[in-house]
Amino acid sequence: MPKKKIAITLEESLLKRIDQIIDGKQIRNRSHAIEFLISQSLKPKISQALILAAGKGVRWRPLTSYLPKALIPIGKKPILEIIIDHLKNYSVKNIFVVIGTLGEKIKKYFGSGKNFGVKIQYILDKKETGTAQALNSAKNFLKKEPFFLWYVDELAEIDLEDFVNFHLEQKTIGTVALSSITKPSLEYGIVKMKGSKIVEFLEKPEKKKAKSYLVNAGIFVFENEIFNYIFPQDKSLEKDVFPRLISE
Repeated sequence: MPKKKIAITLEESLLKRIDQIIDGKQIRNRSHAIEFLISQSLKPKISQALILAAGKGVRWRPLTSYLPKALIPIGKKPILEIIIDHLKNYSVKNIFVVIGTLGEKIKKYFGSGKNFGVKIQYILDKKETGTAQALNSAKNFLKKEPFFLWYVDELAEIDLEDFVNFHLEQKTIGTVALSSITKPSLEYGIVKMKGSKIVEFLEKPEKKKAKSYLVNAGIFVFENEIFNYIFPQDKSLEKDVFPRLISE
């Protein structure tokens, strides 16, 4: 892309702070540092997130016999609060939570979200048929712009800024956060890659078919177009919707 040369005047203290990010590799010089900082500040942000917190939490029993998995404590906080904190640190303030079994306890704990520095709206998933319809239930709530999707039983130290930048650069309908495992397992959705594209998604495959060590981390960025790919008969994003996206 062609560039234009401009002259600017900055305070010396500000220049010193700019110079501190120059490392000679990613940021080569002062001019590059200023360009980088401006481009980062002007990049679009994602302001909304959907958290899937429905389901009976069978794998977490006996805890989930009386407590929704969203409220299971990790350290001193419920898992959902940790996720909300992570999103809030990225400046996501509009959060939608899909609830089902024992969902009233989630609503009682978090309320409107005001005490947690966010706005929370709840969407009831009565049938709890799977991730595809849980996502689809939010179709009329989300703004027609990109959003985070986060499974409530997944925690990750993920750089959301980097995640969003990658998604925007790829210009795709969806981006999946991946993690690596030391050996294939029936507990995870296995992902096969070609470059930065997912070419196959095997949800909890048999061991002999699990030849990849990359797994779905349960955190996504989607464009609003994702709803065009969810059909009434779909239950699982991983088994029904993602293969459809891959095939196209």
